[in-house]
Amino acid sequence: MPTSERQVRPIAKLEPQQQWEVWQTAVEEAGGKVPSARVVGDVVQRIMERTKVPNTYQIGEVCQILVKENPELRGKGGCWGIVNHVGEFSCTVKTWDGEYAVGLQHLKSYDYLAGECEQMQQISDRISRVYSDSLEETVKSLLQLLGKVNRPYLTTVEEKLLSLIEREYGLIDQSPQIHRQ
Repeated sequence: MPTSERQVRPIAKLEPQQQWEVWQTAVEEAGGKVPSARVVGDVVQRIMERTKVPNTYQIGEVCQILVKENPELRGKGGCWGIVNHVGEFSCTVKTWDGEYAVGLQHLKSYDYLAGECEQMQQISDRISRVYSDSLEETVKSLLQLLGKVNRPYLTTVEEKLLSLIEREYGLIDQSPQIHRQ
């Protein structure tokens, strides 16, 4: 029997029959002992992958990253990324600071039009060209916040701030101004 709520949290979203199957499999994988929450979560993940609907994301689509009990995505919750690879159960998304393989359950599409996705790609490229760990903390924080903007454009002030940072760090801004008032 489970000894903590953390062990059963991953199975709560499954049907009762699947919950029993997951628990039995997790106990087997733990050598007949009470399994850790991680072991239970791994078994749940495998079951969910078996019953998933096909991946409907498309290259160039803008999605929000949802952390949901995934420590590998810590710090990325709420960030948007642009799909640049579509796998069977995951997508690779490009964010302002790198690329991440993200399971489908950790993505939510913004359902932007093609033109809006292109605007987000331009914004992402601009932030990526400037962003580095060696930047001043305030500048890094501002760029990180721009990487969480949940609209397909920058406001006039955001555009001016990003342009200022690009000029300050010697980058030539060749992209068109993307903003609305």
